[in-house]
Amino acid sequence: MEVEIERIPTGVSKLDELLCGGIPRGFFVAVTGPPGTGKTVLCIHFIGEGLKRGEPCIYVTTEESRESIVRQAAQFGMDFGDALEMGNLIVIDALMREGGDPWTLYTLDVRSLVDKIIEAKKHLGYGHARLVIDSLSAFWLDKPAVARRDSYFVKKVLFQWGFTILAISQYAITTSAAFGFGVEHVADGIIRFFRSHRYGKLRRFLMIEKMRQTPHDTRLWEVEIIDGKGMILKAPTPLRAEDVRLPRHVMERIAESELYQEIVGEIYGTSATEQPLDAEMRGSGEDIERENSGRGR
Repeated sequence: MEVEIERIPTGVSKLDELLCGGIPRGFFVAVTGPPGTGKTVLCIHFIGEGLKRGEPCIYVTTEESRESIVRQAAQFGMDFGDALEMGNLIVIDALMREGGDPWTLYTLDVRSLVDKIIEAKKHLGYGHARLVIDSLSAFWLDKPAVARRDSYFVKKVLFQWGFTILAISQYAITTSAAFGFGVEHVADGIIRFFRSHRYGKLRRFLMIEKMRQTPHDTRLWEVEIIDGKGMILKAPTPLRAEDVRLPRHVMERIAESELYQEIVGEIYGTSATEQPLDAEMRGSGEDIERENSGRGR
């Protein structure tokens, strides 16, 4: 029996096509990748599409000011400033923390975050709403071992309030502490960004690694961000394993991290150091090659 699934368009037309029309309503989707790859731009598109459709939207920003998010949206032809004035959009600012602002988050505490989001949702009214948390990993930078527990708490509570959520998980190859393993394990979907430097030029890529209830595309797509237009997916690319493989010393730091040890222990009943890096992580680039022309669930 075929079940009809209501889908929420992301605002990036090709990505929606690869997702059979968009993200299933009510999903909690992790948007992961290193800095400068387009995570925030995708989230701005997601909110912009919601505003265009008359949907209430909430954007939580922890690493940029509210004004910076509004300016970025304007760069791609989206008027977040007008939406703020009209009351269709609330941007919760956890960076500037201006006194007297009702939509300021003064502490990077997950329960304070959830309480503020629920307060904003009540202000906007009941029914479905779009939510971006940019970024969720900011809430456990000093305690990464709680990432999975806190991600589960955020998902469980906010699901009851009718949100479809994009949650950014930062991925810095120079550290292991900020990895998004906890977010990814509880997420209904994972959209991962990659980057490479070839011949002195930055190239950005995107892959849908996971999306429940969706026969999604599994290829790696090159991404371009165009001033005045925003994000477009250009074409699938036959990237080689070495183009996305992390340096050996970085993989070793990840395997030694407290959070990764905990998760691997849950899965295999052993420590991460007892599992071969090739099987868990270094092979990810080879997996991309094998799946480059495929589609799957």
